[in-house]
Amino acid sequence: MKPYIDALKREMAMVLPLIDHSRLVSQIHFGGGTPNAIEPEYLAEIVAIIKSEFQFIEDPEIAIECNPAWLGEEAVRALKKAGFNRFSLGIQDFDNRVLKLVNREPSALPVGDLIALLKDGNGAISVNLDFIYGLPGQTAASFAHTICQAAALRPDRLVTFSYAHVPWMKKHQSILERYGLPAADEKMAMFLEAYRILQSEGYCHLGFDHFVLPGDELNQAYQSHLLHRNFQGYCSRRTTGQVYAFGVSSISQFAGGYAQNVKGLADYMQTIGKDVLPVEKGMILSSEQQTTREIINELMCNRVIDWNTISTLVNIDAGELRKKYIRDNQVFIDFEADGLIHYTGETIRVTEQGALFMRNIAAALDPTFVPSEQKHSNAV
Repeated sequence: MKPYIDALKREMAMVLPLIDHSRLVSQIHFGGGTPNAIEPEYLAEIVAIIKSEFQFIEDPEIAIECNPAWLGEEAVRALKKAGFNRFSLGIQDFDNRVLKLVNREPSALPVGDLIALLKDGNGAISVNLDFIYGLPGQTAASFAHTICQAAALRPDRLVTFSYAHVPWMKKHQSILERYGLPAADEKMAMFLEAYRILQSEGYCHLGFDHFVLPGDELNQAYQSHLLHRNFQGYCSRRTTGQVYAFGVSSISQFAGGYAQNVKGLADYMQTIGKDVLPVEKGMILSSEQQTTREIINELMCNRVIDWNTISTLVNIDAGELRKKYIRDNQVFIDFEADGLIHYTGETIRVTEQGALFMRNIAAALDPTFVPSEQKHSNAV
């Protein structure tokens, strides 16, 4: 682990001098599912480096995704001491039978005890629980039981990710096929039952997979049409901007493009050893692609497209935008007839029912979208 952390620091040492130090840092996020496999003191060192180089906004978000199987009392204390104030716990399911099928260990501590330990009376610390539906062994009834248990714990945020079975991209996923995967209608039933339970428990539904308590910053951002999204998930405009990413396979996200590091550990270490940036691939966005991204972000985050607002943001006439992005007016008339949107010449507003189909609505707004059986994950 130490040689990897040393390489990560070398990468940061190459990149940080290139960043405008007059800009404030709003968020540090350790992602990838299990960064708490790294010793807390190493994580604290990385946070300290960034704090020594940059000024921060007031109340920045310092977040980490955690596998709760590796999160004991000592690790929690160390992470809190390092300044972490948001913890995403990858619970996946409370059914140990399901966890065993997907080779996932259960939480080291009872999850309720873990949440209490993380918060410890500190209202500034946010905890969200992440679940996956569509795994082998799950049914609508079993997943509903898991969500009921989760809601009773009152996490600040609760996320229900749809399992994306893409063995053509991730070959190891094919192992799960031997156990059988829930059909699409069963997966939809899982989500709808989770949705019903969480709505009844007072959670607000955001985007297509987030549920948050009414006072959460994400809900406040949504109410103000300031909800946003980056590679780390939903966030507020307050806590995101350019994303500078470090480490194996990490993706930097800029206004004008993206850059991804090499995905193999050996390649990463070797490249860093030569004092070469480990970027494997990237994409420069055209002005048209940036406009498309802005439109789809607004739809998937704030559930509304106001062509006059978009026009101001991208400096393109609203009429031109409508003409370019409403390629088939009948598609949107049909969406409205199905109760998915409210459609006028000036706006597209997604209904609560339509929120379940936002990927489909977004695809209709993407001039470059081409349906494919084996591309990424399906909508359900």
